[in-house]
Amino acid sequence: MASKMILMLTANPKDTDQLRLGEESREILAGLERSKQRDSFELITRFAQRPDDMRRALLDINPEIVHFSGHGGGSHGMVLEDTSGKMKLVQTDALVRLFKFFRKTTECVVLNACYSEVQADAIHEHIDCVVGMSQAVGDRTAIQFAIGFYDALGAGRSYEDAFEMGLISIDVDSLKGADIPQLKLREST
Repeated sequence: MASKMILMLTANPKDTDQLRLGEESREILAGLERSKQRDSFELITRFAQRPDDMRRALLDINPEIVHFSGHGGGSHGMVLEDTSGKMKLVQTDALVRLFKFFRKTTECVVLNACYSEVQADAIHEHIDCVVGMSQAVGDRTAIQFAIGFYDALGAGRSYEDAFEMGLISIDVDSLKGADIPQLKLREST
């Protein structure tokens, strides 16, 4: 059985607050490597993403799961980098068009970025499972959510169960913000 490809895309432009994106990537990989289903997943991480980098990575890797970590801009879009490493907003409608193109192969999109629920709602028009954040989310809380989410996937659980385990992971670590991640899930027919 072929493994599911997880493409982790990160962006932390130099003119934005510093995030612990390397730590998040390391924790996700460690959880998947120790899991029962370790041979069922392959994590590929791409740092400092510019819009062209993101588009090319999706084309080259064709992942089942796309995980974005970085800054969100709410109704203004998602934050990537420009060629000089500064903030570049990608509009929601452009992201929707991008994920519409990959709707036959992408099963789940996790937007682990502040105020990304706007994009999650829009992307969910084409992708069955999308996670977004309803407001600002602390770095530690975002990382802990990702740890729980991928630990559950690595244990063979569904996306819905993985989402719940992400929330539990926040609570068990005594962090605030378990109400921030929002799941958009289309029921299978």
